[in-house]
Amino acid sequence: MVQQDTTTAWNRIVEEGVRAYVDRLSDAESIHISEQYGTHNYHPLPVNVVRADGIRVYDGEGNEFLDCIGCYSAVAHGHLSPFIVKTVEEQMEKVTLVSRAVYSSELAVFLKAICDYSGMDMACPMNTGAEAIETCIKLARKWGYTKKGVEKDKAEIIVADGNFHGRTTTIIGFSSEPQYMDLFGPYGPGFVSVPFDDIGAIDAAMTSNTVAVMMEPIQAEGGIIVPHDGFLAEVCDVCARNNVLVIWDEVQTGFARTGRRFAWNHEDAAPDLMAVGKPLGGGLFPVSAALGKRDVMDVFVAGDHGSTFGGNPLGAVIAIAALAEMEVHGLADRAEAMGRRMMNGFLDLALPQIKEVRGKGLLIGLEVQNVDGAQLTQRFLDHRVLTKETRNHTFRFAPPLTITEAEIDEVVSRVGAAIRSLDQ
Repeated sequence: MVQQDTTTAWNRIVEEGVRAYVDRLSDAESIHISEQYGTHNYHPLPVNVVRADGIRVYDGEGNEFLDCIGCYSAVAHGHLSPFIVKTVEEQMEKVTLVSRAVYSSELAVFLKAICDYSGMDMACPMNTGAEAIETCIKLARKWGYTKKGVEKDKAEIIVADGNFHGRTTTIIGFSSEPQYMDLFGPYGPGFVSVPFDDIGAIDAAMTSNTVAVMMEPIQAEGGIIVPHDGFLAEVCDVCARNNVLVIWDEVQTGFARTGRRFAWNHEDAAPDLMAVGKPLGGGLFPVSAALGKRDVMDVFVAGDHGSTFGGNPLGAVIAIAALAEMEVHGLADRAEAMGRRMMNGFLDLALPQIKEVRGKGLLIGLEVQNVDGAQLTQRFLDHRVLTKETRNHTFRFAPPLTITEAEIDEVVSRVGAAIRSLDQ
């Protein structure tokens, strides 16, 4: 009977189309099925999004929410950017996927575009931010062995306490968040963690085996922790004195999010390697890359690294469109202006529950005090604002960079109403 029901469902999907089949599900059914058949490695908000446009998303009952999660900075262009969607439609009529066993014109244009945009010399295309980080780790280690002269298998990379670089076993092995690590070991050696925003600690951790310092310019997952002005440049200076590479993880902070093309552009802090992703996919598709200087990137030879989907034609044109839209519409300047408006708006609420507002551009942390985080999350939902608490009792706001002044004011108004409702 079960097999018969399954066969009937498959036939219906083919006959009616996937869209029609999915659209029949209610919000409650979607949540129930997801909880029954999906692993519980996420604790989602109880909202089933069925439609989206710009900053606004809708559940199956037509309730509208302001999306301030923005897929953790990935939806920088707003949901369903018309230009990027049109680019996808045109590309899908030609070719979508070929392996790196051959060349493609789409990849060629993407590689040049991302290097021109970033100021880097070469790019290794991947799919996710974690893959980009893993690629940077491999590049740094091989550079250390082949160019710096570090003894084989002795390379060390300095990282920061409170970091978040992804979820692979290599990456979680140097996390300082217990849940990310517990029961997933054993972990490999080669990483030294020091306090974030402490240049003295970085300098003291340097050894002859150090090949790189890898950090986020702003710790997003860590609670929107912004280092002191000049810290990024100081890291570059220390690394230059010790013949050590600088690796910036710009997966969440890159591509205009902080009011500059990249967060390191706020200072004279150009890296040797950089991991990018999230917004590069235009809110439609996973696209990432490891970018770097030629004398580091050229340590890779054929067979050293690869990705079945990395650099595919569809992802390449999406990334090109995403970069073009950022530049043509001045999204970096817009992020700086709109971010200032949102931060000032939160501060002007003058609510005792708001302990601090911090960030750059439209990467903003709202830290609260004397508040139950779960209760406030629900109040935000009641007022139709999507945001989630990260570490340090901080709610992260990373709305689309296309957000308008009116939408900024609407977010601030709803946030204020949600916090005030805690006293009712």
